[in-house]
Amino acid sequence: MAGLFLKHIPKASAGRVPRVLNQPGGAGESKGDVARAGLPPFAAESGAEVEAFATQIHAQLLDDILSLNGKSSIYQMERCAQRVLEHGGPKLEPQRLLEQYLETLAQLVEQRKERIRRGEAAPDEFVVHGARNLLERLRARGLVLVVLSGTAEPQVREETRLLGLAQFFGSHIYGSTADLLGSSKEAVLGRLMRRERVAGGHLLSFGDGPVEIRLTKQAGGLAVGVASDEDRNGSGIMHPQKTAQLREAGADCLIPDYREADRLIQAVLGS
Repeated sequence: MAGLFLKHIPKASAGRVPRVLNQPGGAGESKGDVARAGLPPFAAESGAEVEAFATQIHAQLLDDILSLNGKSSIYQMERCAQRVLEHGGPKLEPQRLLEQYLETLAQLVEQRKERIRRGEAAPDEFVVHGARNLLERLRARGLVLVVLSGTAEPQVREETRLLGLAQFFGSHIYGSTADLLGSSKEAVLGRLMRRERVAGGHLLSFGDGPVEIRLTKQAGGLAVGVASDEDRNGSGIMHPQKTAQLREAGADCLIPDYREADRLIQAVLGS
């Protein structure tokens, strides 16, 4: 899930709220798993060589996936298929990879939803650390809070409700549609800005993907890069690959999560 925080203030804001049910520890890993499944057996003399090769492949695939974060998943599948070919594997059909990935992801998301419904997990287990507190403070400052996601819009609405975040956004929730070209982050952001009648210079963005950070800067907004640790939510450690990509995309500042909400708001909005 992603989100934008909007307000008509000088050079302020677009932003993204944590994508929690459909990403941390799931989406990126699932895409990598799908691609690795197509790789040929690796001939090695020792277990250490196998482990080193697996680590290399994992890092390369993760870097590819993060660099395309914010674009339709088919582009990530095309890159994965390309990597398999580069390593001597068979020619894979990106559309088939996408179907396998979506099936795996759907199972993971449903498992997490059921844990919340049964009371086995608290919603905040699937929300980037400190996000709810940040939302409360931004709302108190009078900002209009908007969710922006490349996930199908009905699913975004359901997840927002299940996580107890719908109260912050109301009807301001934007996701992808059946139109592939109209479902990229760029297209969804354009649709959002037209409907909300907001200028790019009034956007404050919080995002962990380079695509939305780049789009925010191109629109004239202020972009906060969230290099969240998806394996250990709340660790306070910035993900190294996210950090590098978000910095390269032009993020105005980088944070590991939303633990210092008051300090962050003071920095980007002032007193």
